[in-house]
Amino acid sequence: MTDCFDVVIVGAGLAGLQMLHQVRRTGLTARVLEAGGGAGGTWYWNRYPGARCDVESLEYSYQFSEELQQEWEWTRRYASQPEILRYVGHVLDRFDLRRDIQYHTRVTALGYDEPAGRWTVRTEAGDEVVARFVIMATGCLSSANLPRIAGRETFAGEIHHTGHWPHEPVDLSGKRVGVVGTGSSGVQTIPVIARQAAELYVFQRTAAYTLPARDQPLDPRLRAAVKADYAGFRERNNAMPTAGLSRYPTNPSSVFLVSAAEREAAFEYFWGLGGPLLLRSFGDIMSDPAANALVADFVRGKIRQIVKDPEVAALLSPKQPIGCKRVCLGTGYYETFNRPDVHLVDVASAPIEEITPEGIRTAAGRYRLDVIVFATGFDAMTGALLSIDIRGRDALSLRDLWSAGPRSYLGLGVPGFPNLFTMTGPGSPSVLTNMMVAIHQHATWIGDCLTYLTDQDIDVIEATGEAEHAWGLHVSETAGRTLFPSCDSWYLGANIPGKRRVFMPLVGFPAYARRCAEVAAGGYQGFALTRLDRSRPARGHIAPSRSQPS
Repeated sequence: MTDCFDVVIVGAGLAGLQMLHQVRRTGLTARVLEAGGGAGGTWYWNRYPGARCDVESLEYSYQFSEELQQEWEWTRRYASQPEILRYVGHVLDRFDLRRDIQYHTRVTALGYDEPAGRWTVRTEAGDEVVARFVIMATGCLSSANLPRIAGRETFAGEIHHTGHWPHEPVDLSGKRVGVVGTGSSGVQTIPVIARQAAELYVFQRTAAYTLPARDQPLDPRLRAAVKADYAGFRERNNAMPTAGLSRYPTNPSSVFLVSAAEREAAFEYFWGLGGPLLLRSFGDIMSDPAANALVADFVRGKIRQIVKDPEVAALLSPKQPIGCKRVCLGTGYYETFNRPDVHLVDVASAPIEEITPEGIRTAAGRYRLDVIVFATGFDAMTGALLSIDIRGRDALSLRDLWSAGPRSYLGLGVPGFPNLFTMTGPGSPSVLTNMMVAIHQHATWIGDCLTYLTDQDIDVIEATGEAEHAWGLHVSETAGRTLFPSCDSWYLGANIPGKRRVFMPLVGFPAYARRCAEVAAGGYQGFALTRLDRSRPARGHIAPSRSQPS
């Protein structure tokens, strides 16, 4: 018999786990379907050497339980992948979440039955699950981008992607390793691999701005101070555009209202603090190209100071505005290129042409390798959603609907797809914020919405086309007031060949959170709420509209 639940949650990452906890609070039944063999999402799959969060650990944590906040002890400023996975395990056990998660279950299709008001969820194994509501917690950075390079299947050595790193140790000692890509994962793993490998070749197409992380053991005094006022700490962070780092608010002044000496002193101070804080040194860095150029020049100067070879330093110096692509946080990244066994290969001027049995061939030469590591990122924000055949009313395909770019209302709902929620979806702040705050805000909003629908005896909620259209204009206009759209980034989908370039996340968390609260307080404005015609029998075996947790 087909399994039936009130809610199916797709994905057991950090979003899916909080969503499961939230749904249980509503009294609805839920099942989480997860493709992997364990929970954790990003932190389950990304196990590459050096994998570490780039959000401070005291902020990259759940806030739905004060007890959890008090009992868990983070050890470093930026938590490593193993530590975050231990945290996930603690959360699973503390809230007894494992019993409602089904692992090794890859969802391949969703189909909406309009008369019944139910979704049928199909898996790779051929199983089906029926639910009133489906919540897509598939993650913004979970669909690995493996470039189509001729000859990849002929390579005689090992090939790994940072986003799908093996669970067993990978021995790189004494080997010639090639890392393709210098985004966030590349910046983290390159210094670590360099210490293990005999020779390391870094294939770079576009240089990224890498700021020093300044990772260190967490100061016990800071940890105690935060725990003494976690509620206030969260509230202050939520008032920040990126939903974090309220301890270091942006200097609202213009870079042009101070002397050159004062400007350089401010840059040096924020550089010394570490993390992404340099972008907060002045208030016009992300809106005024001239102000942005001053900060970019400062970082390029730092690169020239650190990297001894002027030609290598020049190649490592980005040309685009700083911040229009995600800024990377590194530990010893630029210093790594001073090693005699580390070689930077410029594939912007001489692209990779093929992978051979022996290694990589570019337009300028051949490189013999034992291991190739692709640090080439993800099909961000839409990749995981569109890897599933999602069909709404009248078999409307989400792939077809989004072929010209993703469209949604609040990043939560899509017209034509009733009772389907997209957590941290396109059109929400998501990747421009602390993701844990974005997850908390969406999980809470969806949970409250499910309670409202049940209490009001409403069967179907669906974003309207008018609301979706107006919201899309708002997202675009908001981005247009910044420098975010000024370069080809994965925020626009520019890293995926053939993907329509649309700026996908919304800039600014506080205004977004207020808007979502207003929508809910107004009876879910912009959503159509309907009751089904109960005079007609529903199709198949359907779960009751409200039931007790399993």
